Amino acid sequence: MITNQELEFKGDQFPSKIVSFEQDVDSIFFYTDNNVILKTTILRDSLIRFRYTTKGYFSNDFSYAIDKTQSHGYNQLEVIEDADSYSIKTSKVTCIITKNDLKVSIYDLDGFAILEDELGFHWEECYEHGGNIVKMSKISKDGESFYGLGDKATHLNLKGKRLENWATDQYAFQKDQEPLYKVVPFYIGLHHDKAYGVFFDNTFRTFFDFCHERRNITSFWAEGGEMNYYFFYGPKMSDVVKTYTHLTGKPELPPMWSLGYHQCKWSYYPESKVKEVTSKFRELQIPCDAIYLDIDYMEGFRCFTWSKEYFPEPKRMVAELAEDGFKTVVIIDPGIKIDKDYWVYQEALKNDYFCKRADGPFMKGKVWPGECNFPDYTNPEVREWWAGLFKELIAEIGVKGVWNDMNEPAVMDVPGKTFPNDVRHNYDGNNCSHRKAHNIYGTQMARATYEGVKRFAYPKRPFIITRSAYSGAQRYTSSWTGDNVATWEHLWIANIQMQRMSISGMGFTGSDIGGFAEQPSGELYARWIQLGVFHPFCRTHSSGDHGEQEPWSFGDEVIDITRKFVNLRYQLLPYLYTMFWQYVNEGTPMLKPLVYFDQEDFHTHYRTDEFIFGNQILVCPILEPNAQGRRMYLPKGNWYNYWTNELVEGKKELWVNTKFDEIPVFVKEGAIIPKYPVQQYVGELQFEELTLDVYYKLGKEKSLVYEDANDGYDYNKGRFSLRTFTLTGKEKELIIQQHKEGDFITQYSKFKINLNCLPFKIKKIEVDKEKLDLNTLQIKGENYLIIDKDFTELHIFGA
Repeated sequence: MITNQELEFKGDQFPSKIVSFEQDVDSIFFYTDNNVILKTTILRDSLIRFRYTTKGYFSNDFSYAIDKTQSHGYNQLEVIEDADSYSIKTSKVTCIITKNDLKVSIYDLDGFAILEDELGFHWEECYEHGGNIVKMSKISKDGESFYGLGDKATHLNLKGKRLENWATDQYAFQKDQEPLYKVVPFYIGLHHDKAYGVFFDNTFRTFFDFCHERRNITSFWAEGGEMNYYFFYGPKMSDVVKTYTHLTGKPELPPMWSLGYHQCKWSYYPESKVKEVTSKFRELQIPCDAIYLDIDYMEGFRCFTWSKEYFPEPKRMVAELAEDGFKTVVIIDPGIKIDKDYWVYQEALKNDYFCKRADGPFMKGKVWPGECNFPDYTNPEVREWWAGLFKELIAEIGVKGVWNDMNEPAVMDVPGKTFPNDVRHNYDGNNCSHRKAHNIYGTQMARATYEGVKRFAYPKRPFIITRSAYSGAQRYTSSWTGDNVATWEHLWIANIQMQRMSISGMGFTGSDIGGFAEQPSGELYARWIQLGVFHPFCRTHSSGDHGEQEPWSFGDEVIDITRKFVNLRYQLLPYLYTMFWQYVNEGTPMLKPLVYFDQEDFHTHYRTDEFIFGNQILVCPILEPNAQGRRMYLPKGNWYNYWTNELVEGKKELWVNTKFDEIPVFVKEGAIIPKYPVQQYVGELQFEELTLDVYYKLGKEKSLVYEDANDGYDYNKGRFSLRTFTLTGKEKELIIQQHKEGDFITQYSKFKINLNCLPFKIKKIEVDKEKLDLNTLQIKGENYLIIDKDFTELHIFGA
């Protein structure tokens, strides 16, 4: 037989010259003479979608990542044709598409190149699976840095890295190990003080190369599907991140209790052990809001069942825990045990809800219950069924949250630890193989879980946590970073993972405090707690195979440190809740790497340790044993040492002394930080005062405090309280003005205002232009005063 090598393997193929174009409102189509079509859609003046096909027509346009409830719009769109190219102009950028090769270049309004194709779009036919391997390469500018991509165990700046996106159960992963549990194919480029973003919305296995293989070349590619990406222009990183988060969606506000401290282990059982743990928290006065039950609460690891031996009366137990302030969160995995007497299995079997192999049989794999079948969560009918399964757990037994694990999906004892590629999925009517559905399987499970918990928890808010996720999962769920290890290296990794997830749209994330695998020393656990209380999701979790990991497992000194920092988290709950409100409403990351905070300062581009918690608190963890302090970088502005009130000028590196019961924490000058009294759980106390820690500044600074009922949906009806405080500091004056929005009436009636670092002695105080007696205002040592919460202007005069 004679073979034609040119036909057997064509290698990389490229678009040829453009032969025609047409415009349909916000979309411009470019057609080449070798059947490539580029569809360019202007969603905003700074947000452009590029979608390519090589077959002369587009397949159905469908994405799980894009939030279809969000609106877009642009101010200007003009298409100009000249001899060599087409120009698409908006009010923010100009996009040039060359006629002879379909290459794309994007410029700002001054003509500066933001992002340019190198080889541009090209592809390789995939004879093994069908379809194309789609590829894109871009020119990387000198000094360019790269950030994002979600959950990666590597340096915050991705320059020089090659990374892979394939949701993987990566137990005890190491630094730089690829791939991990989550898939967020979105990155931010920064060069010449201009930031842009690229979101490659392709659920196949994808790869990103940031100048690793070739100097000054950035590339990304996928093993199937379309070349379909979104370009975001800043020029600030904040613009890019907010627009991306708007595109892929924002969550609703979580219940405030979910922002408290949580305790988990594989596993707490029987009931007496659960009660022993929760009682110990109350005895030691370490605040805690949630206790987790891992797979051993089930009957033979069957989802939606309870072990009659370990938990004979779950409804009673959950109610008793709730009386003591503990919300019960239970695990639910995707593997449904093959058991003809198991009602969940029977229902799924009867209705044909399980994933199937290509030639017909159900996908079968071994997980904790033994041999299992797996629901196809990409089928809307299956999601609706799955949501209904939560009625007993949530509405009848009273469970408050659900934790989805093993949903990469993870399968034991098979190559690749997941479904084979030939498994079929409904994909909301766009039938496909597991090659396409793998990366979104966990997200669709979390989505179905969210819909069920929300339905049966109403009028309260749902709480979901997932291990595996794809872009857009933040609309349904929080997450954690999977099976980490009790090492100092993993403490460093956790710090970076949380910053990266926050600027990748998935802010409600945390790590297993102390490490899931192996056993931390008391020192490591204490340092992890000191960092973990500044992460949006705060939970200790361990495998239990290597020893105890409750806060009291490490001696009195660690108990005291844990109590001190968990107390601080509970004091800062109104500050944290306000951070969440800004994330939900504006897409603002809750944790901000220094480069996000000040991209103009080149010193921030490679910082990994320091981050901004919210808008006004700077945190720098201790990441090494036996530390008496550390060097750290303070960004622009002036900062008060939280522990000493020393004012330090920013934009410099310095040594900060620390004790074992402290880490470097600084507060931005001019900040007004709201604090609640310490509670053992959210809602334990009725309190008459909200504390406002005021930090003097010569100049102006704004601060926010958002509050509502801490649960439920009345905030959507205007029943919220948003206070904007404007601080103006002069040499011998301090003015605080308050503007309030919303109809919610807070339980407290007074503000306790702590005045920090005033450079003058107080001579006179006016509240809304009325002079008040200093003694009446309870000034003590010129440190604090108590006034009515509804003041408009507080004016403090110095001597």
